[in-house]
Amino acid sequence: MNKKIKQPLEDINIFDLTRVLAGPTSTQILGDLGANIIKIERPLSGDDSRNLGPPYLDKNLKKPMESSYFLSVNRNKNSVELDFTKKEGQALAKKLIKKCDVLVENFRAGNLKQYGLDYKSIKKINPKIIYCSITGFGQNGPYSKRGGYDYLVQAMGGIMSITGEENGNPTKIGVGVSDIITGLYSTIGILSALRFKEVTGKGQHLDISLMDSQVSWLSYVAQNYLISGKIPKRIGNDHPSIVPYQTVKAKDGLMVLAIANDRQFREFCKYAKISNLIDDPKFKTNSSRVKNRCELNKIINSIIKKKTIKQWVQGLVKVNVPCGPINNIKQVFEDKQVKSRKMIVSMKHSKSKNKKIKLIANPMNFSESKIRYKKPPPELGQDTIKILKQFLKLNSKDLSNLKKKKII
Repeated sequence: MNKKIKQPLEDINIFDLTRVLAGPTSTQILGDLGANIIKIERPLSGDDSRNLGPPYLDKNLKKPMESSYFLSVNRNKNSVELDFTKKEGQALAKKLIKKCDVLVENFRAGNLKQYGLDYKSIKKINPKIIYCSITGFGQNGPYSKRGGYDYLVQAMGGIMSITGEENGNPTKIGVGVSDIITGLYSTIGILSALRFKEVTGKGQHLDISLMDSQVSWLSYVAQNYLISGKIPKRIGNDHPSIVPYQTVKAKDGLMVLAIANDRQFREFCKYAKISNLIDDPKFKTNSSRVKNRCELNKIINSIIKKKTIKQWVQGLVKVNVPCGPINNIKQVFEDKQVKSRKMIVSMKHSKSKNKKIKLIANPMNFSESKIRYKKPPPELGQDTIKILKQFLKLNSKDLSNLKKKKII
């Protein structure tokens, strides 16, 4: 009988001092990859995001603690209630950290020093620790002491300035992308640091900020500025350097046309019965189409409105021209491609009326070391006793005393 294949991080213990979105995004991914996540939460109140609702899993409770927000980024984790603002709590935290490979935190720069849980203090008790700090603006610089929030960083980091209609106001993106991107960069950094430790035996401090991550994510738009010196402007749903790559209005509503090269443009013209544009110098190449965007848009819009979205999609897909509807969230999860990729997973949860909850799946697909959905987002403190017994060998009397003192 074959042994069960281990996940990549199955032997890795992670001390998770994160809350809300950026940090929990990172630790959920690491948990999906097999790491043992010890999520430290404040007694009674827990992670701030537990209360970011409605909606809640059980809205009938006087104090619901499972918001949809919390559920979205906290599966495959153990919840441990621990008050590390008290000396005994700090001592317990340090004992746990000694047995961990990674610590992830998203407090303001310097905030954990008062509790003896900053990198310099932890390095003394666990020299090989990989300590990942996630902050709004980084560990140094003039803004390092400021609190960082996704909305604020979307504004300061430039993405809002290029999002929205040309003559409208700057607009934030509909999800907390600055937080999520920072969580992804943190995960990549932690995986790289684990490999570095495997080779050298050395731990290290990772300094990941929302602001840096957001600036990095400006990608080719920022690169355009660095090369040309021209400040990018909002252009709605158009693309600054690809045409036609935009929303268009069909007979029954808006859809997206994403023609990314000259071949696709030729095929589109043939299907749309505007073949005269194929060799027109104003539209023959992408570069010329960008220069003559307005004129081309008028022609395309007059053609697109003659058919429904479904007609355009069915016809253009056959000739390999990218296009599609603008789905709402319900339509996304009803989409046959999303269904076939199993982007919803079902997990047991005691607070659910049906005893099961649906969660968004991890998008990574491995042929061997597959993602495992071992544990639903935890109830507050449900793993405190288990973890303290397992890692610190505390007995019932020890645990009872800690409870009386409200340390756990």
